Amino acid sequence: MSEAVSTAVSALPGAAFDGLCRVEEAGLCGMITLRGDLGSARVKKAVKSVAGVDVPEQRRIAEADGTAVAWMSPDELLIMVAYEDVVEALARLETALKGAHFLAVNVSDARAVFDLSGGPVRDVMAKLVPVDMAEGAFGPGDFRRSRLAQVPAAFWMPDAGAVRIVCFRSVADYAFNLLRDAAGPGGEVGFHD
Repeated sequence: MSEAVSTAVSALPGAAFDGLCRVEEAGLCGMITLRGDLGSARVKKAVKSVAGVDVPEQRRIAEADGTAVAWMSPDELLIMVAYEDVVEALARLETALKGAHFLAVNVSDARAVFDLSGGPVRDVMAKLVPVDMAEGAFGPGDFRRSRLAQVPAAFWMPDAGAVRIVCFRSVADYAFNLLRDAAGPGGEVGFHD
């Protein structure tokens, strides 16, 4: 009997739409949920050693060199690394926090990631999220864990002209269709120049 070889596949490989802005599925992304005392020097040191960035403040994200750490709740972070690096990053966290009260879980395959770029991304998001998307109210470095229409989602702006969205893989098709419809012709809400 031969052993089956498992090859990871993102939720909607190659899904993309060009409208008011480009909507595309981002592919595989490594993600670790870390729960623990975010004020602990030990947790801060472990996160910095794995992701290369400090634990962010409430409703913020810290990014550098292809990694990111997002504030999810008072005792939870989402650590994002390259998909192929997530197992090693998780092992390093577990070693650094051995004996401490924490939970670290690889959630990479339970999530889908979408990118918006190349147009009025604030307009598209404003149609779908209960967040003020105006400049000055939300921008690069800000992070929200909220909802995208009727499904839970988290999002941030890697730069002033882009949005990255994370949702559960089980609702990836629904989320993509929401984003595609919101990016369809007409319907700009006035956040662009």
